[in-house]
Amino acid sequence: MREEDREDRAISAGDYRINDRIRAREVRLITDTNENVGVVSIQQALSMAAERDLDLVEVAPNANPPVCKIMDFGKFLYERAKKDREARKQQKQIEVKEIRLRPKTDDHHRQFKVRDARRWLSDGMKVKVRIRFRGREITYPEIARTMLREVAEELQDVAIVEQMPNMEGRTMLMVLAPAPDKKQ
Repeated sequence: MREEDREDRAISAGDYRINDRIRAREVRLITDTNENVGVVSIQQALSMAAERDLDLVEVAPNANPPVCKIMDFGKFLYERAKKDREARKQQKQIEVKEIRLRPKTDDHHRQFKVRDARRWLSDGMKVKVRIRFRGREITYPEIARTMLREVAEELQDVAIVEQMPNMEGRTMLMVLAPAPDKKQ
């Protein structure tokens, strides 16, 4: 393996020490066939790696002595990146949408917002229903609580209430999640 190739790889993989960058005098060595050789000097480990045309990689730097493995470092990084991509692909990201109302919002306008919330819930998104108070409206939180209860009742066929209505500053907030058994 060429020296400049080793340099580039060591820089690109910041969290692993390879070959000449390993600072310990002795290491616990594992070969490329997963055979435990035992504790050997760093020079002997480097020469064994060079014989096989592979790299010496420090896999457990905090052990005493550090554990090093003989492997193809480029292939190792590729496999690790591939696993990370697969793990990210398997993750499901839940989007949270929000509808905003006021205590004075009439039923007709609320129906438009509820229709949007129904569509988002059936698409698998969570919905925050926020009622903002302005001025003296905050002295009547029961109006907002009633309105949120009505929204929850209208959407009960596609949603469950994940977070009950509660006050946050000058707003009252309720979170709806898609119903697990009725998801389309």
